Amino acid sequence: MFWPYQRHCAVKLLGLYVPCLTAEGFKEQGNVFYSKKDYSEAFNYYTKAIDACPKNASYYGNRAATLMMLCRFREALEDSQQAVRLDDCFMKGHLREGKCHLSLGNAMAASRCFQKVLELDPRSGDAQQENKNATALLEFEQMADFSFKKRDFRKVVYCMDRALALASACHRFKILKAECLALLGRYPEAQSVASDILRMDSTNADALYVRGLCLYYEDCIDKAVQFFFQALRMAPDHEKARLACRNAKALKAKKEEGNHAFKNNNYEAAYQLYTEALAIDPNNIKTNAKLYCNRATAGAKLKKLNQAIEDCTSAIKLDDTYIKAYLRRAQCYMDTEQYEEAVRDYEKVYQTEKTSEHKHLLKTAQLELKKSKRKDYYKVLGVGKNATEDEIKKAYRKRALMHHPDRHSAATPEVQKEEEKKFKEVGEAFTVLSDPKKKVRYDNGHDLDDDGCFDGGDFDANNIFRAFFGGHGGGFTFDSSQGIFFFSFHCRHPLVY
Repeated sequence: MFWPYQRHCAVKLLGLYVPCLTAEGFKEQGNVFYSKKDYSEAFNYYTKAIDACPKNASYYGNRAATLMMLCRFREALEDSQQAVRLDDCFMKGHLREGKCHLSLGNAMAASRCFQKVLELDPRSGDAQQENKNATALLEFEQMADFSFKKRDFRKVVYCMDRALALASACHRFKILKAECLALLGRYPEAQSVASDILRMDSTNADALYVRGLCLYYEDCIDKAVQFFFQALRMAPDHEKARLACRNAKALKAKKEEGNHAFKNNNYEAAYQLYTEALAIDPNNIKTNAKLYCNRATAGAKLKKLNQAIEDCTSAIKLDDTYIKAYLRRAQCYMDTEQYEEAVRDYEKVYQTEKTSEHKHLLKTAQLELKKSKRKDYYKVLGVGKNATEDEIKKAYRKRALMHHPDRHSAATPEVQKEEEKKFKEVGEAFTVLSDPKKKVRYDNGHDLDDDGCFDGGDFDANNIFRAFFGGHGGGFTFDSSQGIFFFSFHCRHPLVY
């Protein structure tokens, strides 16, 4: 039989300890599921233990360990912090808090936690190792920040890969890596990282910005702007998203202005507008490649062929798969008679896209290259390839008189020899270009050696000079001992030309 005071104490003791005994049972059951790696059930039982006895630090510590295994580090951090608030000497609580900070990328906070553990137990191997990891993480972060400022994006990606091996749940590191991947043109990888974050947090402004950046750099400007707007709705002070949005809209507007001017045959204006567009964002590789090619097209219309070639080369440096730039440059090479370069570009195009059109362009360039390696009889006579028969005759007469050996009889032997050679070339050129059949074969690139016209200069001189003198009668002979041609009309006095 209890005295009244004793009975009161027993009730009080039961009221205090029965819930704690129940909480211990929940904890033990949680431990069983934790050992089986059934972390979801372990979490449930640890939660029941906390509900039954909310002032026990170890229960929060156990649930924090479970949440860490479930990769729910922010929740685990909260439980770890609550554990050490209840018991500042709870080493596992400090250690777990540090590991959560480390996984979330907070190296300084993690280091403070590990230092606390080492104060409680200087021999703690876990704390020593984790503290080294925190130091390494801070070094990678500082190195990445320095490299980003120097625009060494490859180095940043390297640092972030090493940092994420220590801080796997750090969205900030993932975003920085994704941004640098985008700046390096590795858009699928960057999009994958950003999309993973958005699946976990659809309101993450940084991930929305990176997603838009990838679209922007892939020349999908309208879609990119939508993502930049979303990022700015989530974070109105997001400076990078604001700048990218402004650049995207400016670039689109300037490019469209240039295209409009070109369609209206205002090539000077188009050229200038494309130049202005190229100055907006040097990082936008794909769009700038198109702008260089567009400016090359306008330049070609303005007869700025060398500049057009340079612009095409710039476009190809930015995008070496850009077929349109190869085609435009090849045409400019053809127009400037740089046939070897034209053949090289057309071969590249045909290897990539084996169409009948590209095959025809390649064959045409190869033919022109072959023709360019022969004597250019049009240049010898100083006429264009579309010269008429009369123009060819007039040019021949002019060049024949210019290089006639008699005109250079007082010159040095070297000059006489050179002029004689040129005089013979003039004759060869006229022999071919004045003969319709031979001219067609020559224009088509056929080998004319079989025609017997060019075996050291023996051509039908009398026929040539009949054309020269308009069909007058007369005779023509070549005195090899004197190196001159004699021609006489049927008149009183012979003439020497």
